Amino acid sequence: MTTRRLPLVGLLALSVGVAIGCGAAGAPGGQSTDATSTAPAPVFAAETRPASIQLAANPVTLPSFAMQDLDGQTFTTDDLRGKVILVNFWATWCGPCRAEIPDLIQLQARYPEQLQVIGVSADEGPVQVVEDFATQFGINYPIVMASPELRAAFPGVMALPTSFMVDTDGRVVRTHVGLINAGVLEQETRFLASLDASITVDLVEEDQHGRLVNAAHATEIPGLDLTVLTTDQRVTALQRLNEEGCTCGCQLTLAQCRINDSSCGFSLPLAEQVVAEIVGDPS
Repeated sequence: MTTRRLPLVGLLALSVGVAIGCGAAGAPGGQSTDATSTAPAPVFAAETRPASIQLAANPVTLPSFAMQDLDGQTFTTDDLRGKVILVNFWATWCGPCRAEIPDLIQLQARYPEQLQVIGVSADEGPVQVVEDFATQFGINYPIVMASPELRAAFPGVMALPTSFMVDTDGRVVRTHVGLINAGVLEQETRFLASLDASITVDLVEEDQHGRLVNAAHATEIPGLDLTVLTTDQRVTALQRLNEEGCTCGCQLTLAQCRINDSSCGFSLPLAEQVVAEIVGDPS
């Protein structure tokens, strides 16, 4: 992964493809004085918010598509242009997902005019389970169910949580796999929404294959076909594969080892044994 560091002023002046946060001409970095002076105060402590963030050097523009939330409201990506969008793939059974939801709730509450969080539930069971969860946690942003169209728009979701930061022009400028420091998400939001001209940016060539880190729970396991399982069996299998360790010496879970090193000769037989035990055939 290569990086280039630029302050906001240099980023806009060079027009390198991540020129986000447009404001009135003449203000530092293209941000208007009015916008920064009336910006909401940060919600997370200063020590959790890095002075520099990373964004994709070559962001991909989202296609236009529609989503329907749990309340039956339909909206499109075009409806959200002008706002920063945080698309969070999650599931009710995913521990790291549950841990970060309160942070997402706080971000949505603090930046209602600048940010739109969208939760994409990967749950495969009854929608009522997701609805009850959203009510219990007091989720204040729309929840939509994962669909082939959404997975095509946000490819490569092999673990939960996975979050995508989308700029005000509809470009995916950052992908986070696993549980991420909420201060990072806030800094990205503040930069993309032109609320803080002091934040600098590292432009990165994102790793398309990425390693499974940051307490992420894998949802797809290389070399293992989980489509033959029932919904309950699949959930159980994923929970075990994301908790039980590989014996190859990598000190990773079976899921992490399969994703990070699919050539490992230990993790696949162990993962297959887990699935066999769940379906009742421990041979």
